[in-house]
Amino acid sequence: MKAIFTLGLGLLSAVQALPSARAAASSTVDGTRFSIDGKTGYFAGTNSYWIGFLTNNKDVDTTLDHIASSGLKILRVWGFNDVNAKPGAGTVWFQLLSSSGSQINTGADGLERLDYVVKAAETRGVKLIINFVNYWDDYGGMNAYVKAFGGTKEAWFTNEQAQAQYKKYIAAVVSRYAKSDAVFAWELANEPRCKGCSTDVIFKWATDISAYIRSLDASHMITLGDEGFGLPGGTSYPYQTSEGVDFVKNLGIKDLDFGTFHMYPDSWGVPTSFGDGWIKDHAAACKAAGKPCLLEEYGSNASCDIQKPWQQTSLGLAADGMAGDLFWQWGDQLSGGPSSDDGNTIYYGSELATCLVTDHVDAIKAAE
Repeated sequence: MKAIFTLGLGLLSAVQALPSARAAASSTVDGTRFSIDGKTGYFAGTNSYWIGFLTNNKDVDTTLDHIASSGLKILRVWGFNDVNAKPGAGTVWFQLLSSSGSQINTGADGLERLDYVVKAAETRGVKLIINFVNYWDDYGGMNAYVKAFGGTKEAWFTNEQAQAQYKKYIAAVVSRYAKSDAVFAWELANEPRCKGCSTDVIFKWATDISAYIRSLDASHMITLGDEGFGLPGGTSYPYQTSEGVDFVKNLGIKDLDFGTFHMYPDSWGVPTSFGDGWIKDHAAACKAAGKPCLLEEYGSNASCDIQKPWQQTSLGLAADGMAGDLFWQWGDQLSGGPSSDDGNTIYYGSELATCLVTDHVDAIKAAE
């Protein structure tokens, strides 16, 4: 999802602790399903792009307490925050990109913020998908690399300077959390696209980068983070390869452990009824590939009537390719007010959360 909201910053805690070195790989693949902490099944979760940018530890704790108590097991977070110029004091940033010398911020307003999220997730049994770059321009993304190293976002995938720095950043993040059992999976990018490109571009890039991550951490799972474009079964825009993505082809990459796909019918110009077939077609592709499918983002005007059937379809395919779903996005009351509302936010304690979180978790338990 293209995140377009930012958060106010709270007070920064003076002391941060690195995540403890626990046994890794508590989250693994079991056929076309996931196994978490020794339990194989279907898992529900959500997204919070903003949690790693919070500067008030109590806000992080409150959010993760609510996620855990709601029965959600997987949380996808932004593991990137790129800038081309250092912001003022108190603003969180993870990486400064510059042709004259890039800098990875490991300080109190940098990766120590993500450290706290990982540590807090460890204590609550919440598993994190951590990604490394954004296709969209929010929080820097590929565009920040383009500003530093030239070219275009389409050329980013083959830009040697950009890829060299991207790998340095991956190594910096993976080295911090490779021994953490809070890591569910490493993710190459949020919604990578290469408009008008041959599908070989993303395929070759994903093959190289996933192998590189595997060389750094042989234990944790790795996934692409794409929207699932380029798929047999339909003729509408999302099924086409015009964004340079071939879902089935990418599923065949050895070092990608599971497939991801997203679902935003409103944004894609297709009816909400599109969702049922979109889920079924991805499940079939994953089943054929022998890998799990994760419906990693989905939303439609925060509607129970629209989204609940999607959840039911996905859960109904738990033995046939679908391994879980993560709605976009989690909402909570923070010290500075409510978290970002992009129209798809489901706030903790709301009537909508009862329908799409509580009832969904109960349905998963009943199906076990």
